[in-house]
Amino acid sequence: MIALLIVIYIVFVALGLPDSVFGAAWPVMHLDFGINESFASVYSVIIGLSTSGAGFFAGKLLRRFGTSRVTFVSVLLTAAALAGVSISPNMAVAIIFAVILGYGAGAIDTGLNNYVSLHYKARHMSWLHCFWGIGVMSSPMILSAFLDADKPDSWRTGYRIVALLLLAIGILVGVFLKKWRKIEKGFSDEAEEAAVQKCSFKDIIKIKGVLPSMASLGVYCGMEFTFSTWGASFFVNSFGTSPSRASAFVSLYFGGIMLGRLISGFIAEKLSDSKLIVLGLCVAGAGLCTFAVPNEIAAAVGIFLVGLGFGPVFPSVLHSIPDRFGKTFSADIIGYHMTGAYAGGFAFQMLIGYSSSNITFRILPFAALGLCVCDILLSRCADKMSSKN
Repeated sequence: MIALLIVIYIVFVALGLPDSVFGAAWPVMHLDFGINESFASVYSVIIGLSTSGAGFFAGKLLRRFGTSRVTFVSVLLTAAALAGVSISPNMAVAIIFAVILGYGAGAIDTGLNNYVSLHYKARHMSWLHCFWGIGVMSSPMILSAFLDADKPDSWRTGYRIVALLLLAIGILVGVFLKKWRKIEKGFSDEAEEAAVQKCSFKDIIKIKGVLPSMASLGVYCGMEFTFSTWGASFFVNSFGTSPSRASAFVSLYFGGIMLGRLISGFIAEKLSDSKLIVLGLCVAGAGLCTFAVPNEIAAAVGIFLVGLGFGPVFPSVLHSIPDRFGKTFSADIIGYHMTGAYAGGFAFQMLIGYSSSNITFRILPFAALGLCVCDILLSRCADKMSSKN
């Protein structure tokens, strides 16, 4: 069991690696493909739609094939997709691989988050997502070592290295696949119960609190994805920061998320999931105010604080689902949450990113601050409604 937990921790690194690689590479990548910088939103939405599609059907896939096999195949899919993007001759081919990337990421997200929320304590959910932070922080650092504004194709090497890391993690999962399958069989009762009961999207969203909970995660991901995709571009366009330095600043953001999840893991047993969510969003709000200051250093401090506040939000929302809405259909509810998260998240980042790149990037922190206030209200609404179940 301990060996499996270690493997799951490492797989969470794999979850994070693809999430930040595109945003870090884009200031140079769009020059290589010869397209407008604002096209990043379209590309991100395509990934988001694919990821949402995987999350929507993940419950059925997990019950049929098990978390272990879905995770194994999905990690290999994401590795293959990143390698494919790195050799794409144009944006059209890159989009094909983006669809594969989205489906792979969505299946891993739903499967592992449901597995951990059912079988491990809240601190492990926070610490596992902290390891996601290691992955998501590592990609910009890897990219920053290769990015060169005078060499538009310099991003490709970074992409290939990230793909190789994912391949290595996929092989590790394959080694432990048989043992993981044996452990899963001991937790099959609730999955079997869900399999014989009626389970539809319409029925599940009628459960009190599910819709505002889904909406809150979508709004949160709108903020998180905005900084992941447009953080580097914000520094480049607002302060004339070099692409490699801007990528390093984005690593501060993901480092803040990682630290926030590390800290929240220690206090998760003392504070409820709901309190951790609101506390994190308040810290993020303070960071957004600092990020809005028209100074590169202040913005760097601000983006770190934003990440620090974001840290406990995502894992706390997902960990609360079995307790709020029951364990029988937790995989489906988490899958629908992931669908809402990615659909809403990419929609908000597309709107903010497109507006910023066509008007001014100075509006980005103020738009994100508005979403932060909205997210606090939705989280409180979800908490009050679900307490009546």
